Amino acid sequence: MIQISQAAQQEIRRIQSTREQLNSYLRLDVKEGGCSGLYYTLNWETEITSRDRVYSQKHFSVIIDEPSLPYLNQLTLDYTEDLMGGGFRFKNPQASQSCSCGISFSLE
Repeated sequence: MIQISQAAQQEIRRIQSTREQLNSYLRLDVKEGGCSGLYYTLNWETEITSRDRVYSQKHFSVIIDEPSLPYLNQLTLDYTEDLMGGGFRFKNPQASQSCSCGISFSLE
């Protein structure tokens, strides 16, 4: 199960309200690559496949494909703004190492 912070929920709703396709879903996946071996991706999609799990929130849904689920267990998706700008942050207790960008990670 993933957690989505209040700040991340607000940013997701803000972005979704600016999109032409209001019936879109936020896709969160893990791919091979990056500095540490695995990396997170966030994309907007309009279709759900049979390999997807849907996590419905009050005003939006997040979809995750089944192969990514083991890497995302207990993940918290957050959103923060600082002097360098805003962005989504991934807090993954399973990650044994993360790249300084926060997008790439590895597991033991």
